[in-house]
Amino acid sequence: MTDTRARRLRTLADLLRSDSLASQEEATERLRALGFAVTQATVSRDLEQLGAIKVKRGGVLTYALPDQIAETDWTAGRLERILGEWVLSIEAAGQLLIVKTPPGSAHLVASAIDHAQLPEIAGTVSGDDTLFLAIRDGVAIPTLLRRFERLMGQAKVMYA
Repeated sequence: MTDTRARRLRTLADLLRSDSLASQEEATERLRALGFAVTQATVSRDLEQLGAIKVKRGGVLTYALPDQIAETDWTAGRLERILGEWVLSIEAAGQLLIVKTPPGSAHLVASAIDHAQLPEIAGTVSGDDTLFLAIRDGVAIPTLLRRFERLMGQAKVMYA
């Protein structure tokens, strides 16, 4: 990694910690104002490398770093809010659960599930608007679906 890139990543991380940046374009503008020659594509790669995710705070989506989301934030209440707000539907397919979200939101739901460390979930894989939950052997899928149904409130759960 070049020294310039390392400085840019540190500066971007500092911006994320001190300001609420709602978009890649906003981050690009702020970095340019600080003297960095960046494009939106560069900022996109930098945000991904930093592990930044969009979180809803005070009704506004902004970028946050993983260390800004304390473990205590990932309680059942936090998971319940994220699932209720972002999950459109969930259904079983073998030992997988397929979760549908609005476009661009699957990573947020996957991150919340990963941080909640649910013992039934071996791992998550997310795309843009769909994520897969790998369920551990021996877990009763209908029971797990009912648990998610309780957490999600009005979202649609499809039983096999």
